[in-house]
Amino acid sequence: MTDATLDLAKTGADRLLARKRLTAFAVPAVILAYLTYVFFAFDVPGLAQRAQLENAVTLASDSWSHKVHVTRDHGDGAIEYAVEGERKGAYPEGTRPDWVRVEGDETIVELSEGHVVRLLPGNRMIYDVPGYGVIDARREGNAIVTNLSEPLPDWISASRTRVALDTEGGRVAITRSKTEIFRYFGGWELFWFTFESPYYGVPAAQILFGDRLDPARANIVGAVQDFWSNPMWRHGDVVWAIGETILMAFLGTFGAAIIALPLAFAAAKGFAPLKTVRFGVRRVFDFVRGVDALIWTVVLARAFGPGPMTGALAILVTDTGTFGKIFSEALENVDQKQIEGVASTGAKPLQRHRFGVIPQVVPVLLSQILYFLESNTRSATIIGAITGGGIGLMLTQAIQTQKDWEEVAYYIVLIVLMVMVMDWLSGKLRGRLIGRPEGH
Repeated sequence: MTDATLDLAKTGADRLLARKRLTAFAVPAVILAYLTYVFFAFDVPGLAQRAQLENAVTLASDSWSHKVHVTRDHGDGAIEYAVEGERKGAYPEGTRPDWVRVEGDETIVELSEGHVVRLLPGNRMIYDVPGYGVIDARREGNAIVTNLSEPLPDWISASRTRVALDTEGGRVAITRSKTEIFRYFGGWELFWFTFESPYYGVPAAQILFGDRLDPARANIVGAVQDFWSNPMWRHGDVVWAIGETILMAFLGTFGAAIIALPLAFAAAKGFAPLKTVRFGVRRVFDFVRGVDALIWTVVLARAFGPGPMTGALAILVTDTGTFGKIFSEALENVDQKQIEGVASTGAKPLQRHRFGVIPQVVPVLLSQILYFLESNTRSATIIGAITGGGIGLMLTQAIQTQKDWEEVAYYIVLIVLMVMVMDWLSGKLRGRLIGRPEGH
C-alpha cells in the first residue's frame, strides 16, 4: 500500500471520527434546546405558580367520601339534615344524625377532632375550634357579624355577606340566607338504598333469610327494585347509559366495516382497473379519517340533533376511512396464486373474490374490527358527552355539578370495567375466529 493510499485512509477515518463526535454533541444539544423551548412555550413556571394542590387533595377525598349537611334556614329557623345536601338524601322528618343533639333551644353539632358547633337562636352560631378558640358569628340585617380579628388564618374566609371555615373537623359556611355545616365520612352513603327504603341499614343476611320487611314484596325482589331505582345513584339509568355507549361503539364500528369493505376493492391495486377511481376513493378515505371523530360529532349533532345515533354516525364516518385504508392495503397483499387456483376452476370474477380473496383477508379484517370495537368503546364515552347519550353524558353532568365527585368516581370505575370487559371479549373473539391462543 502506497503512502498516498495510507494518507487517504487516515483522512477518511479522521472524518468519520469527527462526524461521530459531532453527532454525539449535536443530539444532546438539540434535545436540550427542545426541552428549553417546551419549558417556556408551555409556561411551566406559571403552571407551578397556579397549581393548587389543596384543591386536588379535596377532589380526591370527595371521590371516596361523602358529606352530611346540617342546614339552618335564616328565614324560619328550620334545620334540615341531608346526605350531600340533596332532598333525595334528606333524613326522614323527626330524625337526625346521632352526632347532632338538641338541648332546649340549642342545636349542638359534634364534628370530628373534638370540634363542636352550636346553633343558637337569633341566627347565631358558635364554633369551638381546638387550638384556635371560639368563633362567634350571627346574621344581623343583611350582614354577617363575627368576633374575628385580623390577620385571619388561611382556613378562614370572611366578608360582610359570607363567612367560610374549613377546619380538620369539617366545614361551616354562613351567609345571609342560611348556616350550613358539613361533616365528612368515608364511603358512598345511600349507595344501596335510600332512607325511604325499608331495606336501608338492614344486614344482607336478614334481607336474604329473615322475615319479610315489606308486606307487599319479597325481600330479595324488593331489595333489587329499590337498588335499581335508587333516586340518588340511579343505578338503572347508569346501566342503560352503559348499554347506549356500547351500542354506539358497536353500530359505528360494524357499520363502518360494512361500508368500507366494498369501497376497499375500488381503492386497491389489482381490483380497480381505473387509476382515477382508485385515486378518488383513496382521497375520500383520507378526508373522512383525517377529520377527528369529535369534529364529526359536532357537525353531525348540528345536522341531526343530539342522541346516541349521532354518536354512532360520527364513529361510522371516521372508521369508514380508517377501515378503507386498512382493508385496501390487505387486499393489495393477497397471494395471487390462490386467486389463480380458483380461476382455473372456471370461477367467475365474483366467485374468485369470494373464494380466493376473502378467505385471505378475513383474519386481518376481523382482527382490526374487533380492536376498533374495543377502542371505540372508550371513544363513545367522550362522544356521548357531546351528543347527549351514554355514560359520557352522565359523567359530564356529575362533573359540572362540582359537588358529587363520588358519583364521578363511580362512573369512572364503571367505564374502566366496561373497557376491560370489552378488551377481554375482543381478545376471546379474536382467539376463536382467527385461531390465536386462548391466553391472548
